[in-house]
Amino acid sequence: MALRPTPTEKLIDRLNRNPILLKLSNLRFKYGYRFLSRLLTRDDVLFLNYGYEEDPPMAVPLAASDEPDRIPIQLYHRTATQVDLSGKKVLEVSCGHGGGASYLMRTLHPASYTGLDLNPDGIEFCRKRHNLPGLDFVQGNAENLPFPDQSFDAVINVEAAINYQDVPRFFSEVARVLRPGGHFLYADIRYADGIAAWEADLANAPMRQLSEWVINAQVMRGLEKNRFLDQITRRLPNIAYLRKIASDYAGGPGSLLYRRLENGEASYRLFCFAKH
Repeated sequence: MALRPTPTEKLIDRLNRNPILLKLSNLRFKYGYRFLSRLLTRDDVLFLNYGYEEDPPMAVPLAASDEPDRIPIQLYHRTATQVDLSGKKVLEVSCGHGGGASYLMRTLHPASYTGLDLNPDGIEFCRKRHNLPGLDFVQGNAENLPFPDQSFDAVINVEAAINYQDVPRFFSEVARVLRPGGHFLYADIRYADGIAAWEADLANAPMRQLSEWVINAQVMRGLEKNRFLDQITRRLPNIAYLRKIASDYAGGPGSLLYRRLENGEASYRLFCFAKH
């Protein structure tokens, strides 16, 4: 049985149908995300994704310092290891707090790794926190990448493009900055009413799709173990309404996101594309 829309979801639907309200919503997301970023960087929160776990559990060897973030790291590992990045020039679009960038630079040994994010507070945090040779961070827009044509061997995007205003433009920018034969390694989620449009955008992307995997079950296992919800809620006042919003945002067990992944009203997928 389909879940009935909540008042919040009804409001979101109205926003999506009204261009003026949509612009206001985008501003709220932009500055709300910046506020959340500031809140979480105070205590060195390095990952903002939902996480990933397989059955049986993945056996990715991790340094002791990485072990607390195993669940979100595994989503990066699964996405990035679809191809061999050793010695390659890599771009991550929407790098968040840089935890994935640092992990992949240290373990997969690309020649260079550039993390880009629209949020200047996040980029400032990344530059202070992740100091590795060959790792760089740049503030910029996913829909207007500030790089020359054919600059990278691989582009990574993890759980971010759902928030972009123009996903086809983003795909075109990815293709533009990739070298011939380069790869786009992509993980993202859509809800039922947005899946058809997403699939059309994917079909029209100016790159060749090599693989597609639905990973709802793996992300749900990640949500059951991810500490992201605790990292958010222990920084909030003990107000039930705020904690309910945080639970839905972080996707903990029992949240609306978790239930939608469970009943198929959300689809989380993993892709590998190649530039012609």
